[in-house]
Amino acid sequence: TINEETVELLQPYFNMEDYTLESAKKVCGNVAGLLSWTQAMAIFYGVNKEVLPLKANLAKQEGYLKTANAELAKAQELLDEKQAELDKVQAKFDAAMKEKMDLLNDAETCRRKMQAASMLIDGLSGEKVRWTQQSKEFKAQIKRLVGDVLLCTGFLSYCGPFNQTFRNLLLKDLWESEMRAQKIPFTENLNLISMLVDPPTISEWNLQGLPGDDLSIQNGIIVTKATRYPLLVDPQTQGKSWIKKKEQDNELQVNSVLRNSV
Repeated sequence: TINEETVELLQPYFNMEDYTLESAKKVCGNVAGLLSWTQAMAIFYGVNKEVLPLKANLAKQEGYLKTANAELAKAQELLDEKQAELDKVQAKFDAAMKEKMDLLNDAETCRRKMQAASMLIDGLSGEKVRWTQQSKEFKAQIKRLVGDVLLCTGFLSYCGPFNQTFRNLLLKDLWESEMRAQKIPFTENLNLISMLVDPPTISEWNLQGLPGDDLSIQNGIIVTKATRYPLLVDPQTQGKSWIKKKEQDNELQVNSVLRNSV
């Protein structure tokens, strides 16, 4: 019930010198309490006069805040829903992008393979003529194989005791003539060495001490390919040195026999 008019009517009393708590206590304790209460109510009215609009504004703003929070909750719910949809779409997008990258990688790999295949085809196209010719040569070689093997086996079986001249006589003049007469196909000017032994083996023999001439290589072939033990007539002891070097890993034992010259 306190209003501005009441406070104005009290103001002259407040301005009096003896309207104080100390003066009132001298008169009566109750009067002092009443005096203190009137001053407090006047001060409260002044403060409340400024606070009431603020309270009203606070209540109003709280209403706005409540409405805003409700709208925010709805917006957040909608945002969450849209975020969930976005996550699903993002997952699909990521899967599609991964599939795209896989396809691009597969396409690049396929392109590289195609390039390599094209380069290989282009590189091998020039070999077509040689391969065709070689295929024909293989067919002809198969037909001549019986005669070639016959010459090789004859060489291994019968040419061992003879020198190079007599070996050529047997091979060229006698056996090849007989095979022509019997119409047995064979390779003209057959290289027995390349037919019976490969170049790495010959190189190994040379390192072991065997001379590199054709006669020595042929003798090495006879020694290693023949089914019977060879008898080496070896004045220069080259064959002996080669055999010992070749068979040293096999623990070859050599017995020396002294003979008196007659």
